[in-house]
Amino acid sequence: MIRAGVFWIMWSATAAQAQVLEFPANASLQASETSPLGSYDLPVAIWADGQLPVTTVEGELTREAWRIGSDQLTTLQLLRPLREQLRDNRFRILFECQTEACGGFDFRFATSALPPPEMQINIGDFRFLTAERSAPEGPEYISLFISRTAQAGFVQVTRVAPVSATPVPLASPGAAVVAATDTDVQTSLASQLDNAGRAVLPDLTFATGSAMLTEQPFASLAELATYLSTYPDREIALVGHTDSTGGLDTNIALSKRRAGAVLERLVSEYGVNRRQLAAEGMGYLAPLASNLTEAGREANRRVEVIITSTQ
Repeated sequence: MIRAGVFWIMWSATAAQAQVLEFPANASLQASETSPLGSYDLPVAIWADGQLPVTTVEGELTREAWRIGSDQLTTLQLLRPLREQLRDNRFRILFECQTEACGGFDFRFATSALPPPEMQINIGDFRFLTAERSAPEGPEYISLFISRTAQAGFVQVTRVAPVSATPVPLASPGAAVVAATDTDVQTSLASQLDNAGRAVLPDLTFATGSAMLTEQPFASLAELATYLSTYPDREIALVGHTDSTGGLDTNIALSKRRAGAVLERLVSEYGVNRRQLAAEGMGYLAPLASNLTEAGREANRRVEVIITSTQ
């Protein structure tokens, strides 16, 4: 669904030749907002000391959300070709970060983003980039907010440019299809944590509407316990998620209790050091799939593991 902004920019065939970015052919535009004159708080550093450093920039503001139809690409694979295109178009990279290094939860929610389902940001796996280039009319800024779900990759592009009589299109799908190689496929929980810094615990079951874990053994918890024993200096956050049924406050509380139940099971039955664990709850703020289907709601009801420290 394309969301209407203040107005719609209609690109001419001539302008289309000067677009800033080209996405792969398996990309589709999910949402677009434009304004002839707007302002944007451009993140320029990581979240620190309780705040996100930003530079407020003004100009012709365009924001788009793109979905890339691949379930195996890492966020780095999504970012790399776009970053190279920016450099080829004379942009200078001002700032770049990944997930916890950005500031994790705090960075995510201090940074402006289009809402789901058009733009989906996995709190455990995202990257952010800010770039600038100079022009006679004034500076132009672009930020990329990149994440992925179990089904697809998502890229939000925000551009602030000098007000001009001839708008330049921001992006379009191209001819190439981004594909992952065999080495990009991550199977075990340990490999996901090592390569992506996060993983879903896929076999957990809870009593309906409850934060109580059922009593059977869970292979994912045994594997996680072994991983944490192998790396005693690593710390993780267990992050609970829900579907969109019910109110946000209720779902955040339930998701945090479920993450807490997993934490207690890891300590009491698998002997994990409590110092390595923390529990958080996101409610329905970071869905993996659409909440319009039962399969999607089931995928969204989950507990994820996120590496928060390796020292």
